[in-house]
This record gives sequence, C-alpha cells and structure tokens, in this order.
Amino acid sequence: MITIERPYTGHVSPGSNPQQRDIPEARIVKMSVGPMDNNCYLVQDAATGAALLIDAANEPDRLAELIAQEAPGKVRLIVTTHQHADHWQALEPTSEETGAPTAAHELDAAPLPVVPDRLLADGDTVEIGELRFEVIHLSGHTPGSVTLALTDPSGRTHLFTGDSLFPGGVGKTAGPTEFTSLLNDVTDKLFERYGDDTVIYPGHGDDTTLGAERPHLDEWRERGW
Repeated sequence: MITIERPYTGHVSPGSNPQQRDIPEARIVKMSVGPMDNNCYLVQDAATGAALLIDAANEPDRLAELIAQEAPGKVRLIVTTHQHADHWQALEPTSEETGAPTAAHELDAAPLPVVPDRLLADGDTVEIGELRFEVIHLSGHTPGSVTLALTDPSGRTHLFTGDSLFPGGVGKTAGPTEFTSLLNDVTDKLFERYGDDTVIYPGHGDDTTLGAERPHLDEWRERGW
C-alpha cells in the first residue's frame, strides 16, 4: 500500500511517499520517480473520478500501484510534456496497464516509445471528467514542450510545466536561440496571462508560483542560457 502524505508541501524525492493537494473540485497527487527525480502528477476530477496522468516518467510498477490504489480504471489520458527520455520510461507499460490513450505535441511525438493517440497543439483543451486543461506550447527546451493549465473554480490556475519552467528559471536549452524562444514563450504565455497566485508544478523538484518567480525575469534574460 502506498501512503499518500498530507499536508501538501510540494517537496517529494525518489523513494518518498507521494503527496496530495486538494483543490476545488479536484485533487493532485505528486510523486517522484527514478534516478533523475522526475515528478509524475495524477490529477483527478472529484465529481467523476476521471484522472489525468502527466509524465509516466519511470518506475512503472510503482505508478501502477499508485493508480490501482487511487484511481483504478479511471485514467482517461496520459500526457507526456516533452520528448526527453527521462519523462517517458514508464509510458509504454503504464499505457498498457491502464488502457489509457496517450498524448503529446506533434513536434515531440517521434522519439516516444508509443505513437500518441492524440497530438496536442497550442490552445487545445484536454477534458478529463469535468476538468478542463488548456494546452500551452512552449518552444525551447524541446521543440514540442507543452504546459497544461487547469484553472479551478476559485480562479486559481495550476500549471504543469514539464521542464520549461522551474523555481529559479526556465529549463535547459541548447543555445541562445532556443533560450530566447523559451523565455519569450514563458513570459508571453504564462507570466503575462496568469496571476501571482498561479502554482507551477515542474517536471523535477519543488513547486513554486508565478509571483515568486516574476521579479527575476530580467535576471534570467541577462543570465542567458
């Protein structure tokens, strides 16, 4: 049996118990898997029980145990935020175990171990039960990185950013062109659109908020890639 810890701090590490955050009409379970401390997120609609899995990154047996315990037969979609292999090591067995379709952006689909059942594009909506996630394409860390935005009934937005945005900066890029693309996308599509209370759930490490990171945008641009 997997112990789900509360209260939620957003800090998990390999081998630690998952944590649960309850938000209006949904819950978010965050678990760290694998040697690269990848975050997997199980987001479940309170009304219907339907669930979304974000990044089946590693440890398929542990993921299967979590899903069987917390959302048996309820995973409706598995989204891979980007093409890097540390984010999809458990994708194929988890998809087979749950029978859930998979989704990713077209530009990042080719390296994945399974062909996505759905190709995501900027502005798309992913519907899981009564939850609505907006797809935001952020180019730079990889060509087809996506963030999923869930705005709860209180008006607070929850951003699942993969490796595009972390506490302290944007994700790693291959060069200055990619860095500029990513920072511009993050600025225009996230910081200029959502409020300071918006929560960032990254692909590795602790959560943060747009308010905590906003004062540092100029520093990041000056620092460069």
